[in-house]
Amino acid sequence: MLKGNRLSLRAIERDDLPRYVTWLNDPQVTDHLKAYLPFNLDDETDWYEAQRKDHSMQNFAIMINAEHVLIGSIGLMKINHREQNAELGIMIGDKSRWGQGYGREAIELLLPFGFTTLNLHRIYLRVDATHAAAIRCYTRCGFVEEGRLRDAVFRQGRFEDQLIMSLLRPEYLQSNQVAEEQSYKQ
Repeated sequence: MLKGNRLSLRAIERDDLPRYVTWLNDPQVTDHLKAYLPFNLDDETDWYEAQRKDHSMQNFAIMINAEHVLIGSIGLMKINHREQNAELGIMIGDKSRWGQGYGREAIELLLPFGFTTLNLHRIYLRVDATHAAAIRCYTRCGFVEEGRLRDAVFRQGRFEDQLIMSLLRPEYLQSNQVAEEQSYKQ
């Protein structure tokens, strides 16, 4: 378990699956996700069993510590140990928790795991170019835009661009060192 001030990241459990099915069937939740088909419990159970055995991914449930409530998931996919990189994915499924900084805190909990425990050099993500809130969150976490995939996603009847953003271990370590130095000065 990875524990922060407000959140913890823990293993996804079979009992979590009905909540994920509800979220994955909500068009507002999946608007910027690759998920676009209706999901049922069998689909989610198949995914759960497959990801438990797949060493190229590490997925976590996002929990609010004070309330012991599940609000989403976060993970690293396409983990490539030779190239030392992985793709980050996150979903805050509980819409009542949107805009409260939980996504940022979850990412900040996951980054040390990726860079230190998994010894990654680069963590990257894809984000729809129109998803301003997500782009702000990723930028605040230290991710930088490194490219644009033109007309890469088909959303709501039209093609849209997608951004590739990444964070390198040296950038992450530098930003954490600066943050620690500033906290000592206060």
